[in-house]
Amino acid sequence: MTTTPIDLKRADGKGLAAGTLGLWGSTVIGLASTAPVYSLVATLGFVVLAVGAQAPIAFIVAFVPMLFIAFAYRELNNAVPDCGTTFTWTTKAFGPWAGWMGGWGVAVAGMVVLANLAQVAGIYFWSLFGDGSLSENVPLVTATGVVFIALMTYISWRGVEIGERVQNVLLAVQYLLLAVFVVSALWHYFAGSAPDATAFSWEWLNPFAFTEWSGFVQAILLALFIYWGWDTCLALNEETKDPTRIPGRAAVLTTVILLVTYVGVTISAMMYAGLGDGATGLGNEDIADDIFLALKDGLLGPFSWALVVAVMISAISSTQTTILPTARGTLAMAAYRALPRAFRTVHPVYKTPSVSTLVGGAVAIVYYIGMTLISDNILQDSILSLGLAIAFYYALTGYACVWYFRRELRRSARDLVVKGVLPLLGALMLTYAFAQSAIDMIDVDYGYTVLLGVGGTFVLGVGALALGVVLMLVWYLFPRSKPFFRGESLNRDTEVLVPDESITHPRSVDGGRA
Repeated sequence: MTTTPIDLKRADGKGLAAGTLGLWGSTVIGLASTAPVYSLVATLGFVVLAVGAQAPIAFIVAFVPMLFIAFAYRELNNAVPDCGTTFTWTTKAFGPWAGWMGGWGVAVAGMVVLANLAQVAGIYFWSLFGDGSLSENVPLVTATGVVFIALMTYISWRGVEIGERVQNVLLAVQYLLLAVFVVSALWHYFAGSAPDATAFSWEWLNPFAFTEWSGFVQAILLALFIYWGWDTCLALNEETKDPTRIPGRAAVLTTVILLVTYVGVTISAMMYAGLGDGATGLGNEDIADDIFLALKDGLLGPFSWALVVAVMISAISSTQTTILPTARGTLAMAAYRALPRAFRTVHPVYKTPSVSTLVGGAVAIVYYIGMTLISDNILQDSILSLGLAIAFYYALTGYACVWYFRRELRRSARDLVVKGVLPLLGALMLTYAFAQSAIDMIDVDYGYTVLLGVGGTFVLGVGALALGVVLMLVWYLFPRSKPFFRGESLNRDTEVLVPDESITHPRSVDGGRA
């Protein structure tokens, strides 16, 4: 398969392949980035343990700040369609120091989750063979995960067109198998063959039925993780046919599709398996880390392998799409002198951020192998700490939106709401989530490890953000960084390095038009 170089008669910008994605292609990549099947596997059981029958409404409540922040992304992208997203927007709003940390938040979240995605993909790949002993072979699983990261890095390096074609197939398989899960669960329920048939209750959707505040907060934090990833739509804004319009629409559309997916699957699972602590009950702590694996035999019988394939594909798919925003974020940082010049290198044929993509994949591989060699528990705690980085840079984006548009908020009721009120509310919610999560993580019983006398999850989460401060200060010492930190290479009045003149857009590779 080859990628045809794109020649749109327009300014160079950062050199990315402009006009490649339409609305459907952007939405597909946004959905794939969230890895819907993998996200449900990783969180559904723990959300049920935290709030029981209120799991569906927990997913709905967690959707609210995501939607509010999606509006912030959309409005900022309309004004500043730059692939640096949080980094660029925060720098324009608050200056270089806050902007650099926003960019670091995006990068560190991507690197950490890539390790977990690779591990999950490796485990589920070998679960398809033998008696399960292969999936428990740590060196084999680790090597397989490394291969998956390398393969997806290569696909990302070869071009967003190839990546989109791959994601169309992988996402279609994911949603087909999720539909099979829902239909099978409801079929067993109505046929009377469900292990613990539980009638649907509107109380499951009652936001006032939560009984414990701590459980509610824990469930919301977990649910935030499964929505994370839709902002990849915005990171590819310079490669869409209409950078100011399509990415924002795709982001909002992605979050709505995810809401329907998560609530639908959760309700069907509850109706099929119930909330008890039996062998397949959703209240069983022993299966909380992988409910799909526990339910697959009863649901699909001889075709239970299909759910294993669904989780594996979801993890592999998200591995590739997670690389995309991370690479484009570091490309933008380098373009504005916030990182070494090498990171702004764009492949002359494939029009991808070649150095940023390859370095990102290499760092993820090193991190994955390093964490595995040290301790699998530390790797798991680093995943649990992801919520801090996610809440950090999403909240920062919300605040940046309010401040960047502060002079426009009185122009109309629409501007006040979508550029001010909603982003601010989303940012405040996520700030609270960050603070509450950090406090909970200090407890030595939180997670799998204890470091420095407190919860290892807290040390890893806060430590990852603190490392960003250190790296920022190190880069500040280099003469080449001065234009950025003096506010010369990027400030509120800087023209972003992406062309915005009117052009004739070619037909998108996904077949749609803007």
